[in-house]
Amino acid sequence: MPSHRAERLNSDFRRELAMIITRMKDPRISPLLEVVRVKVTSDLSYAKVYIASVGGGEEAAEACKVLQGAEGFLKTELAHTMKNIRKIPSLQFVPDDSVDYYNRIDSILKGLNADGNPEDQS
Repeated sequence: MPSHRAERLNSDFRRELAMIITRMKDPRISPLLEVVRVKVTSDLSYAKVYIASVGGGEEAAEACKVLQGAEGFLKTELAHTMKNIRKIPSLQFVPDDSVDYYNRIDSILKGLNADGNPEDQS
């Protein structure tokens, strides 16, 4: 179970990264990106940043590649905004497929008829 400090750091990194990403002027980054969650290791060496996009998993994966290339810029910006952290962790961007998962579940639920049987999709 993560400690209170770890939870606070995760939410602080999530909030700050979301603000920095929205200020980026890279045309390859959709304005509809969302930083879903951040997991920082206890020694602050690494942070796994989960990114979701309204456009789906492929758009999120492409955005992760772009953000990984801008890791140095993002770490510098984090260092300027989070002055109470001595060491800024290495960032690893991972696409979050929760939007695709929810859309798939929603389509399955919509496909059910009143009897609880799935409608023919053919």
